Amino acid sequence: MNFETMIFCIESFDGDYANLKRIDAESDDLKLVARALLPPEIVEGSKLKYEMMQYELLEQQ
Repeated sequence: MNFETMIFCIESFDGDYANLKRIDAESDDLKLVARALLPPEIVEGSKLKYEMMQYELLEQQ
């Protein structure tokens, strides 16, 4: 299995979902992710690492 590591920034919240923008690779797409899958202390601008199907908080804005 190839589990790629990706870095995201939280662009905005939409109810129980967060819009994530990938910042470690060129992309204009936003990824919609349920907030229940993300660390509870996130805020807009937080940076997250996605690896092995889990999100980890890297940095608060």
